[in-house]
Amino acid sequence: MENLEQVTPETLQRVAELRQLVQKASYAYYVLDDPIMEDAVYDQLYHELLDLETRYPELITPDSPTQRVGERPASQFTSVRHNIPLYSLENAFGNEDLAKWQDRWRRVAPDVTEFDYVCELKIDGSSIALTYENGVLVRGATRGDGITGEEITQNVKTIRSIPLRLNLKNPPPLVEVRGEAFLPLASFEAINQEREKAGESLFANPRNAAAGTLRQLDSKIVARRKLDFFAYTLHLPATDTPTRAITEDGQLNLLADAEANLNPEFATTSNPELPAPQSQWDVLQTLQRLGFRVNPEGAPCPSLQAVQDYCDRWSTERTQLPYMTDGVVVKVNSLALQHRLGFTQKFPRWAIALKYPAEEAPTIVERISVNVGRTGAVTPLAEMRPVQLAGTTVSRATLHNRDRIAELDIRVGDTVIIRKAGEIIPEVVRVLYELRPTGTQPFQMPSHCPECGQPLEKPEDEAVTRCINTSCPAILRRSLEHWASRDALDINGLGEKWVVQLVDQGLVQSVADLYDLTTAQLLTLERMGQKSAEKLVQAIAASKQQPWSRVLYGLGIRHVGSVNAQILTDRFPSVEAISQATIADIAAVSGIGDIIAQAVHHWFQTPANQELIQRLQATGLQFVGEAKPTAIDPTSQPLSGKTFVITGTLPNLKRDQAKALIQQAGGKVTDSVSKKTDYLVAGSEAGSKLEKAQTLNVPILSEADLLQLLESNEG
Repeated sequence: MENLEQVTPETLQRVAELRQLVQKASYAYYVLDDPIMEDAVYDQLYHELLDLETRYPELITPDSPTQRVGERPASQFTSVRHNIPLYSLENAFGNEDLAKWQDRWRRVAPDVTEFDYVCELKIDGSSIALTYENGVLVRGATRGDGITGEEITQNVKTIRSIPLRLNLKNPPPLVEVRGEAFLPLASFEAINQEREKAGESLFANPRNAAAGTLRQLDSKIVARRKLDFFAYTLHLPATDTPTRAITEDGQLNLLADAEANLNPEFATTSNPELPAPQSQWDVLQTLQRLGFRVNPEGAPCPSLQAVQDYCDRWSTERTQLPYMTDGVVVKVNSLALQHRLGFTQKFPRWAIALKYPAEEAPTIVERISVNVGRTGAVTPLAEMRPVQLAGTTVSRATLHNRDRIAELDIRVGDTVIIRKAGEIIPEVVRVLYELRPTGTQPFQMPSHCPECGQPLEKPEDEAVTRCINTSCPAILRRSLEHWASRDALDINGLGEKWVVQLVDQGLVQSVADLYDLTTAQLLTLERMGQKSAEKLVQAIAASKQQPWSRVLYGLGIRHVGSVNAQILTDRFPSVEAISQATIADIAAVSGIGDIIAQAVHHWFQTPANQELIQRLQATGLQFVGEAKPTAIDPTSQPLSGKTFVITGTLPNLKRDQAKALIQQAGGKVTDSVSKKTDYLVAGSEAGSKLEKAQTLNVPILSEADLLQLLESNEG
């Protein structure tokens, strides 16, 4: 139903003012790193805007600051074709390679005697392409193979350093910007800490983490991970003639000759706000004016010697940066010369990436331990004398498996060389056998699990040794942490310290046991208070409303991450459907290969897992996906025409879940109580909305009343 309240001119003006204020504050904070207002003031303005847009949804625009995070996860990514290809760069590994590169491009333009360069740090992230139509962001896409990529617009919108609208009063019809999405080190480390607690494999480096984050189907997860962005390429249209940048099928509309966009002669020059850049340095300054963040360490270099000095400097100083960089990109500065030099089949002739030498350091192995993961994988770890490497203190490194240990013949007491070559997780490169102390013994992988004492197995087709005891305390702890993690059942408050105690005291022997826990049982845990126990019981109960895709991910099936879980539940909308599917049925799903199919099929055919599913179904967990939307006559729905307001904390449902139930039944949910409100759904700690509803004689419903109302209107 549409909002019946009339939008006043004052409301329109206030919404416009709020958008401008919030956008200006976001730009100052995320791009300029120079805040212009207190966080509390920003939050107040943002929520005022959000409240007005909630009351008047017709005022919402795609470039509003409130539209950075989408309401619903995407079901899949769409392949899109890039207007202009995203080329990769040729690599150089030292000053000699740089000199050879300069000789090569000068042979293409032998008459050029005056030239200079621009150096930019090569950020360790994922390249993305942004398309702006009449100044508004309409598409974000991954690099892909350079010709086609995946459309990730909703995820791109969550990156605060990417403007939703260009900072222009009269923008050209089409602007394309390329740059690097990346994870700052602080964000990367926080993500890995969460994954470690959940028993998930760690991201090896920020680049992998950024790429994986951009391909999340749920933009809320992307927003939580706090990606950042540096822009470095700008393409302007070949004409000022208005046109649509995106066609009806989601593809880019090629403006004139797409390659002409690379030629400054054809770039728009009639717009006084946006004079055509003449150099790469101009491009970077222009991008800043448009509202983008560019890397502040970029610099013009008048000669190859200056380039070499720049590269030498950052080879050592890069460890002081709050993000990872794996080299320096060197570009011919003149755009006219860039256009003349053109491209090879793979690379631009006018740019090259100089890679840093890998950073290595010696240390001594003090102990070799083993760690049991969620899937039972037993991973050996070298615990070493702490050493500084790439700006961090390193005291342990994974040895992967017993085959790697045998290959290195690594022993306690050995002096080893460890390396970080763009990797956050260090690796042991080699053993300095000449420094080995006398009397050292070869390391033997344990034959029995260090946690449960059961025999370990090494499958013939795997390098990993595994504990196959489903009752192993280590596997159980990791499984519980994974089940409760944000991307799975999202059980707030069920952290590592409680999981350890629940397992050690025998209160929980499988994830199904969580749903039988009582407040009294939780109070037996050390440092558990009454209120915390009650909240944890409520959080566990609320997790029953999580969708089928999250439940499947939470089961912890090997190779099934959150993205694959979403893909599988789209194809198999119930646990019965996926349980009855053959390996061929599962492997036929786009994006799911034979290895994943075999793992999924084996999991659901295992009797112990079938028993677990039955127990979880009995608790009320969701093992059926959402029905595909179909055309429904709104007037035939049970709550059609009814307006609800939700306030306070409900015992089991989250507010979004209650809202979704009402909307699915045809009702409308608003934020403020008025004479037009039909029902107020009130939980604990309800405030002024409850008082106003009582004053206006609006019927008050509890969560149980709401569910009863929904049930009584079914059919």
